[in-house]
Amino acid sequence: MLKRVEPWLWALLAILATRLIGMALFPLVDTTEPRYAEIARVMAETGDWITPWFSPGVPFWGKPPLSFWLQALSILTFGLSEFSLRLPAWLANLGLVYLTWRFARELYGEQVARWTAIIFASMSLTFISAGTVMTDPFLTLGTTLSLVSFGMVASGRERGWRWLFFLGLVIGLLAKGPLTLVLTGLPIGLWLVIARDRFRLLRAFPWVRGTLLTLTLALPWYIAAELKTPGFIDYFIVGEHFKRFLDPGWAGDLYGSAHLQPKGMIWMFWIWASFPWGIIGLIVATWLVFRRDRRARLATGITGANAQFVLLAALAPMLFFTMASNTLWTYVLPALPFSALVLARLLLSLDLSWQGFRRMAVSAAVCVPALTTGFVFYSMHDTRQLKTEQAIVHDYVSQRQPGDSHLLYLDDLPFSAQYYSHGQARQITMEQLGVMRQNHRYQRYFLAVPNRKADRLLSRLPPSTEVHDSSRRYSLLSFTDPAITNRG
Repeated sequence: MLKRVEPWLWALLAILATRLIGMALFPLVDTTEPRYAEIARVMAETGDWITPWFSPGVPFWGKPPLSFWLQALSILTFGLSEFSLRLPAWLANLGLVYLTWRFARELYGEQVARWTAIIFASMSLTFISAGTVMTDPFLTLGTTLSLVSFGMVASGRERGWRWLFFLGLVIGLLAKGPLTLVLTGLPIGLWLVIARDRFRLLRAFPWVRGTLLTLTLALPWYIAAELKTPGFIDYFIVGEHFKRFLDPGWAGDLYGSAHLQPKGMIWMFWIWASFPWGIIGLIVATWLVFRRDRRARLATGITGANAQFVLLAALAPMLFFTMASNTLWTYVLPALPFSALVLARLLLSLDLSWQGFRRMAVSAAVCVPALTTGFVFYSMHDTRQLKTEQAIVHDYVSQRQPGDSHLLYLDDLPFSAQYYSHGQARQITMEQLGVMRQNHRYQRYFLAVPNRKADRLLSRLPPSTEVHDSSRRYSLLSFTDPAITNRG
């Protein structure tokens, strides 16, 4: 049975399986992963499936709840761990690989489909996001399902796909919001405008029933969220979907800071996100442009209805975010399934010997998985060099006794400390610490202080202060209050 599995499938499975290693071993590193992980942990703990909570009493209005729902369900099923929190993203990536392979096979045949799947799975952002606690894989699953469904219907394969188009919209709306409609509608709209006779294809979709289905599945949560925490719609729709991208100095982000980038930076992000395949593709395309006898092959990749649709789907996220000032490289992820298909066709059009192509392709395919996994194993020798408070929290938990304080972080509380302490870590100022000591609130205090302030702060603490573990950013100190006895 196993002997009948094609070598390309073994390669694809190896890439996907390799990601599981980092998912299990690598700690949650600030800021994105532990922030979303803590929101999912609180959801699983409280059973509040309507409002994701950023911190006690502070609702998280920045994203819809689909990713948190799935992560919370994974926690309830498999227990609380880095692996269980990351598993939903890996499963979403599995769905993306299948959709990408299936679409490429229907349009261009088995060989293009195989290389499309391998290229997509081994791109840097695809591989990393496949095992990361974040929302983008679920947005990409929604947009890809809708665009693939539209492309399948446009190619004459209507059964089932015309309804899956609307299901993709539902997934995207519950994963990231109205951005789904833009990233889906932009390439479809441009493709229709290129040749106006294509508008007749719209008749194949059940627009009235499909729209009602979409609203029935997606709208109730939006209404419930606004009713439960008024102000959500204004912040999420106006702030996150307009001001964030149009106002370079937008200071309305309640949960972090704006990611100010030069306009057009999204194209550079595509090169990073598609590494190493994007660079290879650009080199090949440039070579073809300067070879007159080869230009026809490059033109073939962008002519025809199917090729134009795939290319527009690959370019749409970058086109949309070109003039945006607040961008991240993860915004490129919805472009990568279709970028992989464009690159697969481009590379397979070359007159290379099969062995030469295979050596180049294998080297490129193993590049990101090998580098990422190697970094994981290297980091395991000393996780204190990472931006995570896992070690400090574990050290605190192992020493805490009845009557001891919470784990107190001076001035700022990292998200990883919140997650690994199960919400028990606290942010505190020196003034607040002084009040606690005057009131003899605890017998022993555990204080995490920034490394750059540790020496100066030691002079303001009791002589008995001990220095325990340290992380990349903080040192854990403890001292006792001799005025009270052990409360245990």
